[in-house]
Amino acid sequence: MARPKKDVEIDLSQPHELTAGLIERLTCPADRAQVFLRDAKAPGLRVRGTAAGAKSYVFESKLNRKTIRITIGDVRIWTIEQARIKARAFAVVLDGGDDPRELERQHREAVEAAATEAKAREAAVRQAEASAALTVGEAWTDYVAKRRPFWGDLHYRDHLDKASLGGQPSKRRGADGELTQPGPLAPLMDLPLKQLNAAVVTDWATREGAKRPASTRLAHRLLTGFLSWCREQPEYGSLLQENPARSRATRDALGRSAEKKDVLQRGQLKSWFEHVRRLQNPVTSAYLQTLLLTGARPGEVLGLKWEDVNTKWGGLRIRDKVEGEREIPLTPYVAQLLAALPRRNEWVFSSARDLRMDDHNIERRARKAARAGKNPVVATHIETSGSGHIIRPNAAHSRACHAAGLGNLTLHGLRRSFKSLTEWLEVPVGVVAQIQGHKPSATAEKHYTIRPLELLALHHQRIEKWMLEQAELKFPGKASVASK
Repeated sequence: MARPKKDVEIDLSQPHELTAGLIERLTCPADRAQVFLRDAKAPGLRVRGTAAGAKSYVFESKLNRKTIRITIGDVRIWTIEQARIKARAFAVVLDGGDDPRELERQHREAVEAAATEAKAREAAVRQAEASAALTVGEAWTDYVAKRRPFWGDLHYRDHLDKASLGGQPSKRRGADGELTQPGPLAPLMDLPLKQLNAAVVTDWATREGAKRPASTRLAHRLLTGFLSWCREQPEYGSLLQENPARSRATRDALGRSAEKKDVLQRGQLKSWFEHVRRLQNPVTSAYLQTLLLTGARPGEVLGLKWEDVNTKWGGLRIRDKVEGEREIPLTPYVAQLLAALPRRNEWVFSSARDLRMDDHNIERRARKAARAGKNPVVATHIETSGSGHIIRPNAAHSRACHAAGLGNLTLHGLRRSFKSLTEWLEVPVGVVAQIQGHKPSATAEKHYTIRPLELLALHHQRIEKWMLEQAELKFPGKASVASK
């Protein structure tokens, strides 16, 4: 039998035995959306042709007196025999009273569900592996970054220092060429967080506490807060059954800190003022005197900005770690100290040293370290704080105190001194507490006593005047802190 010519129109009203040539000849007139070529071998199998030239195998039949049509696939991908097998399978399902489309949908959903479940299992395995490998240091970095907005500069610096791995050029005076030591928490940073338990923390506290007890006690408090935070986080909470830092064994290993009693006595004020006023750095000198005369926390005074100095009403706005903010009187002598300070930037107690070490200085320090038998490791660095204000007044204060024969008087000891010295004047306890930023200790103080700045100033100026008299310091009068 001769093959029909390609230009001969196919009779679509009759079924035909499908061949590749026949399918190739199938065309759809431009005035129709689609045409169907029926297969004579597999009932229900059709080849659908569209006006755009697309051709595909479809299955067509009746279900509940309605025509259903299911696409099998593109004629370029499926062979005729594969299409017939698929069509017969659909016919068998229909003969059983089921809808092939519903079975296809259920099959697709089952395949998709299985794939989703497999991906979930893989993700769970990866998460478990990542959790098992998550180190204390990685969680600590996340913790510090997220909690930084709620901390003051000193608290933030404590977290960095106590977890520092060390090995950086030391910036301490007289420590040229030396490297910093690791912080107390450094040994824990590489441990998997999942393995951090009470026994590990106790062993750490025993070892570190024997070398540097005070620093380790502070590190332990920071670690306790960190682990409490981890317990509240979805990604870390499952790794810790409890807070391993809260154990009696750990507290016993660290011991109790000695009661702080460093304080200036009335008779020591003269010597203290004399040597502090001799310090080469006038900003540090003014800072230390302001610290004593206000009774504020060291970090609160360091954080003073010029916008916090209220010259109109004679007040200082202190950023309080307890209440958030409080205003204390700007007393005459403190006003004079501030008036003499340079306005380099936004900070009242600004840092002037912002010089990078040049090559000559690097070589000079290396030679000096080598002569002293120290490690001549020197790196280029900035000899100041990145914050713009002084950050290490402790060393200067210690030198002044030792020169004055006052022993180890800490910066916080100056705050303690303010409170102790006010006892000589019998200043109301609530007044001193309000100036220093302590919480009220009685219901009447907390809810019924409201002291305006003017009333606080009467007491505060009397305290300042008395301290200056004990120091035999002549104070000429009031000063202004107006812009220069």
